[in-house]
Amino acid sequence: MANSKQLHLTAFMRPVSLHTGAWRYPGSYPDANFNLSHLQSFIKKLEDAKFDAFFMADHLAVLNMPTEALKRSHTVTSFEPFTLLSALSVVTSKIGLAATASTTYDEPYHIARRFASLDHISNGRAAWNIVTTGNPESAKNFGLDEHLEHSERYKRAREFYDVVTGLWDSFADDAFVRDQESGIFFDPEKMHTLNHKGDALQVKGPLNIARPVQGWPVIVQAGQSEPGKQLAAETAEAVFCSPKDLAAAKVLYADIKGRAVVAGRDPNHLKILPAALIVIGDTVEDAQAKRLKLDSLVHYDSAIASLSVTLDIDASKFDPDGPLPTDLPETNASKTGRAGVLKLAEQEGLTVRQLAQRYGGYAGLAFVGTPETVAEAMNTWLVEEGADGFTVVFPFLPQGLNDITLRLVPELQRRGIFRRDYEGTTLREHLGLPRPKNKFFE
Repeated sequence: MANSKQLHLTAFMRPVSLHTGAWRYPGSYPDANFNLSHLQSFIKKLEDAKFDAFFMADHLAVLNMPTEALKRSHTVTSFEPFTLLSALSVVTSKIGLAATASTTYDEPYHIARRFASLDHISNGRAAWNIVTTGNPESAKNFGLDEHLEHSERYKRAREFYDVVTGLWDSFADDAFVRDQESGIFFDPEKMHTLNHKGDALQVKGPLNIARPVQGWPVIVQAGQSEPGKQLAAETAEAVFCSPKDLAAAKVLYADIKGRAVVAGRDPNHLKILPAALIVIGDTVEDAQAKRLKLDSLVHYDSAIASLSVTLDIDASKFDPDGPLPTDLPETNASKTGRAGVLKLAEQEGLTVRQLAQRYGGYAGLAFVGTPETVAEAMNTWLVEEGADGFTVVFPFLPQGLNDITLRLVPELQRRGIFRRDYEGTTLREHLGLPRPKNKFFE
């Protein structure tokens, strides 16, 4: 019998793959991050497959990693999200358009205008991923020597959300009468001036753009710290997160949804969407071979540095093609992280080289198998309340994206857990979210 719950799928598309070896995979587009025609083809395929949204993360600085690793990273160049999503909106009509925008290095008026504009241009498909920006190097690109302290960033973010949503509500939905006969363009009685004066922000308003098509663009949040989970519970409608396994995911799911209830919200109006690398093969062994091939394209120097950081020891002294020693010395590194490395090495029988390349490539949650085995695993996460869907990380493009859209999605549809067509036109409708009431006119 079909599961009454339905999966939601968003596509993580900046960079086009989080795996650092993706751009080197045979047949892949090495310039996919910065090639408009490729990105247009990707989003069209995702819309044909009925994905909820195309998700653009963002960085405000070149990633702070050693030069040896940086020179091999395909994340160095990517389009600015709003420019790209605006361009992609005109070659699509249904798929959502989500972008990251920082509450630390931007102003609420900028964010409110950009997302309202994107929502109008796309006829109601915009989503804002609220981040406080974790990379301390970003500060130096905005006239600051030091990154704002963590708790202060989240305090600002919470106030920032109130200001942006207040600006989106500057006009009633019917404020713009545009009566050519009388010469009345809009009703001033249906315009609200925010006059916000808070601890971190001071914004008069009103916003000089009509209320967004969705009322508010969908709110996405990506933090997993205590302040991040609380911000998500109070404000988010979708949560991008990275639990390592189902057990951890169920704890996170219950935590955030429970906080939402305490905050007076309907937990069904908050979708938990963990990031998951998905590798599809003709057999499980074929998929595993693809994953090993992908991992092998991560340069060893970069890979062993990543493993050394995780273990807090110099892993370069180990035999690359031998097993990881089990008698590792105790350090101040995360015991959970070290235990995870040892467990992975044992479970998959990985050599030090393979283990390093896994951590240097993509060490997060992964579903590796046939369309049937991956669909079954995703259904388990859905039924057991580890997720409401997934933020799909593609292993390589275009092949990995084709495997998911043309092979995995039909299997999910066959099982009755993913839509065969869009039922609405807005991202809120795709996600089953209500249109927010205007704070000032409803």
